[in-house]
Amino acid sequence: MTVLSIEDLHAGYDREPVISGISLSVPKGAFFGILGPNGAGKTTLFKVISRLIRPFSGVIRYAGVDITDITRKEYARQIAVIPQFQHILPPYTVEEFVRLGRYPHVKRFSPLRKKDCEITREILDLLRLGEYRTKKITALSGGELQRVFLAQGLAQKPSLILMDEPTSHLDIAHQIKILDIVKKLSVSTGLTVLIILHDLNLAGAYCDRIVLMREGEIGAEGTPERVLTAENIEKIYKTRVVVEKDPVGSRPHIFFIPGQH
Repeated sequence: MTVLSIEDLHAGYDREPVISGISLSVPKGAFFGILGPNGAGKTTLFKVISRLIRPFSGVIRYAGVDITDITRKEYARQIAVIPQFQHILPPYTVEEFVRLGRYPHVKRFSPLRKKDCEITREILDLLRLGEYRTKKITALSGGELQRVFLAQGLAQKPSLILMDEPTSHLDIAHQIKILDIVKKLSVSTGLTVLIILHDLNLAGAYCDRIVLMREGEIGAEGTPERVLTAENIEKIYKTRVVVEKDPVGSRPHIFFIPGQH
C-alpha cells in the first residue's frame, strides 16, 4: 500500500526551480531515506511535502488524497513534521512542549483530555525523557532536545513522520538512539518514516528504500544495496569510495578515500 505518492513535482523559490520532475512512492511502514549532496533539493522537497511552500506544478497525495485538499488539523493528525535543529526555542518545559503534539486531536479552545496527558507521559517514557518533564527545553543538550522534538511528533500519533536531518547535530551515540527508536516504531506499529540524511552509512544501516538526489532530480532509487554503490556515489558526489558489506548486518558500508575528491 502506498502512503505517500509524488507525481512530476516541480518546485523552488521566486520562480527559480530547485527540483524538477520528481516522482516517487513511499510504501506504508517503510523507512524511506532521501539522500544527496548539498544543493540537490532535499530540503526543498521536504518543505513541499510539509506544506511549507507550494510547488510550481505536480501533485503530492497522502493515502490517495491531494495534500492541498486536507485541512491543516487533519494533516497534523496524520503527518508529523520534525524539522532541522531549531535555535530559537519557546520557554516551555519538556512536558508542555511535547503536549503541543496532542492539540490536533482536541476541539478548538478545548483543554487536553486525560487521554492526551496519558499519551504524553507514555511518549516521554518511551524516549527516556521522564526525568526532564519540568525542565525548560532551553536548558537541554542537543541530543536531549532532538529527542524532545521527536517526542512532540510521536505524541501526534501520526501514520507518517517526516524528518529533516534529525541526526546532523548529534554525536554517534545520540544518532543511533534516535534512529533505533524510530526504526523500532516503524517495525512494530507500521509507522511510515520519510527521512533526509547526510550520513550514507546511517542510511544504509536503517533505510528500507533510498532515493539519491542530484541537481533537483532523482539520480538513483531502490534498496540500499542497489543505490549505495561506488559507481552511484562517485557519479553523484564526485568522490571516490569503496563499498563493502557491513560485517554485522550485510548492509552496504562506504569507506571514503582521502584525497580523491
